[in-house]
Amino acid sequence: MPGKAATATRTTAAAEGDVTVLLIGMRINHFWAVHHWLPVILAMPRMLRELAKDPERGLLNHVLLTASPRTYYVVQYWESKEKLYAYADSPGTVHHRVWAVVNGKERQGKVRGHVGLWHEAYVVPEGSYESIYADMPAFGLAAAHGQVPLERRGRRARDRFAYRSRSGAGERARKRVLPRGEVPDGD
Repeated sequence: MPGKAATATRTTAAAEGDVTVLLIGMRINHFWAVHHWLPVILAMPRMLRELAKDPERGLLNHVLLTASPRTYYVVQYWESKEKLYAYADSPGTVHHRVWAVVNGKERQGKVRGHVGLWHEAYVVPEGSYESIYADMPAFGLAAAHGQVPLERRGRRARDRFAYRSRSGAGERARKRVLPRGEVPDGD
């Protein structure tokens, strides 16, 4: 990765609590229809620049990827699903303007299948993700949440899955529902 120094050790992401991930992308269905897909492919960098200028919106990090010459996507890491939704619904943003154009074309019957759009959003509970980075600069989840030496979370994947942060443990304790007739153990 240009501009980032590799860490000559093994690390893991310093994420604590739930992690919000958005996969969003496009597929060029007809290469010759440049006037349909070029505006779509150019919209994402504009949204990412807008989000970078306003960190309070909640985008922590992103990775631009390609799956084929037709398919391009972005993996985004967000502070929370609420901040992701807030950006998606916020009037005056690049996202809002782009979707107004897309929806307008669809209502007018001008969508001809030249470009496909998709997204998948996930809220991954603590204990349901783990990571390892060997001789890598901070990347992906670690770039979004920071990285720590592997030993802090466990050398084995099962240990990292079992890791619980103090904040996550407290949150789970508050949400714990006891079966009828069971008495809290006082821990």
